[in-house]
Amino acid sequence: MKKANRKKKTHVPFRMNMLFFVVFLLFSALIFRLGIVQIVQGEDYQRKIERTEDVTVNTSVPRGKIYDRYGQVVVDNMPQNAITYTRASNADPEDMMKTAEKLAQLIEKETDQVTERDKKDFWITKHPKKAEAKITDAEWADYKEDKLSEDEIYDMQLDRITENDLKELTDAELEVLAIYREFTAGYAQTPQIVKNENVTDVEYAVVSENLSSLPGVNTTTDWERSYAYDGTLKTVLGNISSSKEGLPKEMADFYLARGYSRNDRVGKSYLEYQYEDVLRGQKTKMKNVTDKSGNILDSEIITEGQRGKDLVLTIDMDLQTAVEQIIEEELRKSKSSYHPLLDRAFVTMMDPNTGEVLAMAGKKYEVVDGKAEIYDFALGNMTTSYAMGSAVKGATILTGYMTGVNKPGEYIVDEPLKFAGTNPKSSWFNRGGAFGISDTYALMRSSNVYMFKTAMEIGGASYVPNGSLKINDDAFPTMRKYFSQFGLGVKTGIDLPNEQAGYKGFIDQPGKILDFSIGQFDTYTPLQLAQYVSTIANGGYRMQPHIVKEIREPVSSTNTIGPIAEEIEPHVLNTLKLEPGWIEQVQEGFRLVAQASEGTATKYFGDAPYKMAAKTGTAEGVYDGPLKKKGEHQMTWNVTLVGYAPYDNPEVAMAVVVPWAYEGSSSSHINHDIGRRAMDKYFELKKERASQKPAQAVIDQEIVTKTDTENSETEELKDE
Repeated sequence: MKKANRKKKTHVPFRMNMLFFVVFLLFSALIFRLGIVQIVQGEDYQRKIERTEDVTVNTSVPRGKIYDRYGQVVVDNMPQNAITYTRASNADPEDMMKTAEKLAQLIEKETDQVTERDKKDFWITKHPKKAEAKITDAEWADYKEDKLSEDEIYDMQLDRITENDLKELTDAELEVLAIYREFTAGYAQTPQIVKNENVTDVEYAVVSENLSSLPGVNTTTDWERSYAYDGTLKTVLGNISSSKEGLPKEMADFYLARGYSRNDRVGKSYLEYQYEDVLRGQKTKMKNVTDKSGNILDSEIITEGQRGKDLVLTIDMDLQTAVEQIIEEELRKSKSSYHPLLDRAFVTMMDPNTGEVLAMAGKKYEVVDGKAEIYDFALGNMTTSYAMGSAVKGATILTGYMTGVNKPGEYIVDEPLKFAGTNPKSSWFNRGGAFGISDTYALMRSSNVYMFKTAMEIGGASYVPNGSLKINDDAFPTMRKYFSQFGLGVKTGIDLPNEQAGYKGFIDQPGKILDFSIGQFDTYTPLQLAQYVSTIANGGYRMQPHIVKEIREPVSSTNTIGPIAEEIEPHVLNTLKLEPGWIEQVQEGFRLVAQASEGTATKYFGDAPYKMAAKTGTAEGVYDGPLKKKGEHQMTWNVTLVGYAPYDNPEVAMAVVVPWAYEGSSSSHINHDIGRRAMDKYFELKKERASQKPAQAVIDQEIVTKTDTENSETEELKDE
């Protein structure tokens, strides 16, 4: 028993020793590992600790494409080679200059953007001793005594650099300067375009091969906006800023607050500007891993970018281009007949039931360096206004109904009106007689007197031959209120910026209400005229015109259009408060204008197979165009035309406006010629498409390229 106890005691110290020995080995290993970490690998781990991974940058993506209503590409993005530079947070200017010098040996860089100040700064860098010599000894002494600051010394050097000094800079040095200028233009750690125009395959390849010796430089693919229809609708489509320009100065703060970078390209005007949020796309977000000095060690993509959403326009580009060609041809023809002040013409065509703008064309004739040129001026349909003449008489008739002074079918005596101290005012077809006419006849023959007497009734005036005309103060506000319900004198609400509402004439005489009633006082835009006639065509609904039909999701395929993201629905701005039969009476009057034997437009539309309803107009006014001379009041005539077809089931409404068409006793029917040809083209295209694949199927399945579809009298005019 004692022997067994002795054996048991001898095992306890041995086990304790083994435990201590194992603990000793573990501690030794731990100390050894800590030594390696702290002494051998300490600097590496310290560098990793000092890295930051919080620097996130965005890279540009292409904008959304723009299609017409039938899927034809209008605006696209063309890929192009690009060379970029990403500046580190603490980049050394000398190192950047060395990189610029190396890059200049590999690419050609235009120097046209280099400013005189850039050259002076560069000259000082390249010629420090000569720059120092520009400062006198006395000035250096003042500098040392803190009487002159370093900035003041530098400004003196800049002021004293001469043109001969700058001529010392060689072409090669200017090229380096141009590249260096791009290096410093952008944000730190954000890729800046150095060159993206005319980058040759050789330049792209050579730079790619030498990236290891060009810190911050990279080769990538950029894009530029391309237009399938050169010049067509360009003023309405608008512009975007270039990569050199970046954010417009006046809008920089606005865009920066919304996550843009200073060198981002954005919509500057009209459609590109209006739909910037849709077209801009989602940028690629990248995280730059840097050390504590700001040097980029690695980059990784956080979020893949996506180009902007696509726009499908309401515009029919086949119709648009055809109408533009018609306007150009008719302008040239009229100019050849000696109409010196005529320089522009406009056509707006829209679906009166939905407000979709099918074509918005405008052309402007200018002589540049002795050569006649015609430019796109589609924008003038909504940014310029004119007296429209008798085309607005439909609004006058309906205003008479709505104010209760007239009734449909009511006869009024058409006779010359003579007021005290004025010349007689009469209708063109009745200079001396007196006979009763109805409202439809008044529209058909374009009676001025019917409109005059309607306006007088609204103003509470009674006609007394050779007496004075007394009009209530509320006559003008009343008539303007009702005219605005047709879209005349107010903005139409089109989805484009900078629309004009026209000008209200200055009321200094009561007789001006008579001029107002026949469209020779207030001014309206061609787009307002189209909205007005659409309101009559569709039965009294003022539709908001719009130029974008759908917003589509972007897809990677180049020959398909993505699914609908948003569809722009028709929007009724207001509805005329009409009794049954009122609008039909005016519609009948418009039909007679284009189809009855005595109609003022029958000569031009009487044989049209699509059965037109229309109203012609001529307005006398003072010329206010670019050839106006100071103090001159030259009288000219605007000619207009509104209409829709077919008259019994309208599907297209149109307004034609030709300001300053002629002067004096001459005449012009350019409005009728343009209108007939434009309407003919609409129905011709409709017939062609009826025999082809359904239009909506086309836009849902594939893009249609431009190539694919290419195969597929005086007294009357003056007073009407």
